[in-house]
Amino acid sequence: MSYMRWPFRRTPTPSMNMPQGDDGDNSGQQLRPSSPLLLSLKQFLLWVGPALMVSIAYMDPGNYGTDLAAGAGYKYTLLWAGWLASGMAMLLQYLSGKLGIASGHHVAELVRQSFGGKKRYVIPYWLAAEAAAAATDLAEYLGTVLGLNILFHIPLIYCAIFGALDVIILLTMMTRRFRLIEQYFAVLISVLVIGIFYDLLVIGHFDVAQVAFGSVVPLAPGNTALFIAVGMIGATVMPHALFVHSWLSKNKMDLLGAPVSGRTEAPSIKDMPIAATEVRHTYTPEQMHRTNRLHRNETIIALTIAGVVNAGILLVAIPLYHGNGVNASLTVQTFVAGMSQIYGPAIGILFALTLLASGLSSSALGTIAGQVIMEGLIGKRVNIWARRIITRAVNVFPTTIAILLGLSPLVLLIYSQVILSLMIPLPMIPLVYYTSKTKFMGDLVNKRFTVALALVTVTLILSFNGLLLTTLF
Repeated sequence: MSYMRWPFRRTPTPSMNMPQGDDGDNSGQQLRPSSPLLLSLKQFLLWVGPALMVSIAYMDPGNYGTDLAAGAGYKYTLLWAGWLASGMAMLLQYLSGKLGIASGHHVAELVRQSFGGKKRYVIPYWLAAEAAAAATDLAEYLGTVLGLNILFHIPLIYCAIFGALDVIILLTMMTRRFRLIEQYFAVLISVLVIGIFYDLLVIGHFDVAQVAFGSVVPLAPGNTALFIAVGMIGATVMPHALFVHSWLSKNKMDLLGAPVSGRTEAPSIKDMPIAATEVRHTYTPEQMHRTNRLHRNETIIALTIAGVVNAGILLVAIPLYHGNGVNASLTVQTFVAGMSQIYGPAIGILFALTLLASGLSSSALGTIAGQVIMEGLIGKRVNIWARRIITRAVNVFPTTIAILLGLSPLVLLIYSQVILSLMIPLPMIPLVYYTSKTKFMGDLVNKRFTVALALVTVTLILSFNGLLLTTLF
């Protein structure tokens, strides 16, 4: 496999077809409305997709598990962890998407380049990244299982079997055009966001002073609270989302560019190259800066909504519990039953529906991320059906055994998110390094302030992980 030589910069070309403003390029004529505001809005709507898809990683079943445990066990005390995690995630996802726009390459691919393709370095890194993807899929699968159990009152053991069949839906989607996949995400995310906001509206009684205090004062009363806080970080700053955002942004940029090999419509995801053996389009610095602004704005909007949803999940758990530490009897099922008893069955059903939508949509993102990680690191593309079935089987069997043994799915969710937090450095450290180097980023290289924020983020995540490990061992 051949790769583009350093530096990875894209150069000007007259064939670029990205939506443009009044700068004289012909592509803007197709989209030029009478108002600059309408032009900007049209450009933004054309771009929307990458951060929207990634945002589901920040509203996945793992977030449900950790946020419910935080709200039920500690009321407002751990709100700060959710907001901090959302802020760090927003910065890192911005860097990931910007890397794809500026370099035309994604994180996993550049890691392979840095290792010189040497298997003794690449294979261990790939196996660790795959383990992170498997831990992510475990949470997604559990969300689907719990959603089915609550909505249809099917025993968990049967839900574990039926939940595995979501691969059929996902793999059918993966053979369609990329825009259809973005629309699939948009529908499920809309269900999720509207459902949580409705739950908040119905419950409606929160102590504003406690919300403000818990949002800014970093308290963790005890090792269990620290464990939950680290789980909240792992559920929010997700390794697979950092890997995949750079791939999504670089491909979205090319899909909006000149047709590839005479193609007149967007290719299906199965036709889209994951390892960049060539840069399919070239762009002027102005075009890349403009695209990066669209990416930045989409990331801020999408992940702000995700952060509010996470805070909402935590808040809806508060009225039902005393907040005296994590209750061993707490499960998603008992929580939904309690909500239904107090506020009516509709609110419980809606919460379960949002959980199911979260599981289905995050599974789709996990499938894409797994392909990106594998092909970017080892240069091989496995049949997507085989990969998805194998990945799901890896989680179906241990989950089924855990259910038969009577272990709580909520506990499994929380532990999987703590594992993810420990694995965040895998993509995070390379990502901060690449985006801070001109040879990868050109004019879009990180400014000093961005580098400082990124280093603070890295330090915080490593510190939280280290503190947790010292309390465990």
